[in-house]
Amino acid sequence: MHRSWCAEHPGHPSNERLEFLGDAVLGLIVTDCLYRAHPDLEEGALTDLRKTVVNSVTLAEVAEGLGVGEHLLLGKGEELSGGREKPSILADAMEAIIGAAYLDQGLEGATALVLEVLGDRIASAQADGADHKSRLQELAAHRFSSVPRYEVETTGPDHARTFYVTVTIDGETHGTGVGRSKKQAEQAAARAAVDRLGGPDDDLRENDHG
Repeated sequence: MHRSWCAEHPGHPSNERLEFLGDAVLGLIVTDCLYRAHPDLEEGALTDLRKTVVNSVTLAEVAEGLGVGEHLLLGKGEELSGGREKPSILADAMEAIIGAAYLDQGLEGATALVLEVLGDRIASAQADGADHKSRLQELAAHRFSSVPRYEVETTGPDHARTFYVTVTIDGETHGTGVGRSKKQAEQAAARAAVDRLGGPDDDLRENDHG
C-alpha cells in the first residue's frame, strides 16, 4: 500500500515502516555475504561493493522483474502518472517485501528471499568488485603524461536516466561504458580501458625492479 493510496483510504498503514525495516535487513544480509566472501578487503572497498547491490536502481529492476508493480495499491494521481513503473516506488516496495519476509520468517527466511532475487547480482559484485577507475589512474600514471578524463552524456527522463561515459587519456579514447548511474558507467568505461591497455600489475612490478 503506497502512501498515496492510504491518503485516499484513511485507517490503512502504508508500506513505509516495512520499507524502513527492509532497507536495514537487506543491508545486513548483503554486508554479511560480502564480508565473508572478501576477508582481505578494507571497509571502503566493501562499502563500494555493497552499493552496487543495495541501491534503488537495482531494487527497482528486481521488483520489475518480479511483477511487483501489478500488486501495488496506488492513489489516483500516482496511478495516472505511471506509478506502477516508477523506479522509486518499485524500489520502496521491494524493501517492504523484504521487511515483511523478515517479520514473517525471521532473518533466515529474509536471507533466503534476498539470495533468491539478488544472488546473481551479489555474485557479480563479488566477481567484479575492483575499483577500475583507480586501476586506470595507476596505469595512466606509469604509461602516459596525463590522467584519465571522463566525458558523460545522459539520456532518458530524470527517474530513469542512462549514462554513457567515454574515457580518454592524452586526448585518445581508451574505453566507453554504459550504466544506470554515472559511477557505474565510469567504472564500466575504466574497466574497458584497463582491459584494452592491460592491467597495471606488470608495469608496477617492472617499475619496482627497475
